[in-house]
Amino acid sequence: MTATAKTAADLNVSRETFEKLELLERELRRWQGIKNLVGPATLDRIWERHIVDSLQLLALAPGARTWLDLGSGAGFPGLVLAIAGAERGLKVHLVESNSRKCAFLRHISRLTGSAATVHEARLETVIPGFVAKADVVSARALASLVQLLDWTEPMLKAGTIGLFPKGRDAEIELTEARKKWTFETEVLPSSTDSEARILRITSIESHS
Repeated sequence: MTATAKTAADLNVSRETFEKLELLERELRRWQGIKNLVGPATLDRIWERHIVDSLQLLALAPGARTWLDLGSGAGFPGLVLAIAGAERGLKVHLVESNSRKCAFLRHISRLTGSAATVHEARLETVIPGFVAKADVVSARALASLVQLLDWTEPMLKAGTIGLFPKGRDAEIELTEARKKWTFETEVLPSSTDSEARILRITSIESHS
């Protein structure tokens, strides 16, 4: 375990799950030099910046069984959720158009035995197949809230919960989005960044 990693008890996960998250960290560091999967400045804070930041979403949808993660990148939050949610039967679909990142996602999914399905495609082509089929849709550091809602509106209308981590401009993004839609939202604090927020969005309706 690295000096910055927490313990299984700290994260409220089983020892087996924690070991798989450690494996994810090790492999990310190994692949990073070749594939440049995450921002180099975040490597010293992988646990806080990526793993724990992703893991906190799991508790916000305890009943979810099917999860769609858009723009999964190196697996945050989707791959972390697939690893941590495996013991409760969670199946996570990871959407990523970058082939080298998809190779990493598949590699870690195989190593950890997680229920993660990788879709190497543009998200616009994948979303229609998950309308009324996914319990949760998430996206981290992918696009503005207005763009995210443009993409996911059909899913949210069908009952899917949207979980979108945002930075200090979360309220500004909400104000912009409310010019186009009416929706239910909870603005939740992030456990890893005092300035960040998690937007939990449901029941969307367009103004037009």
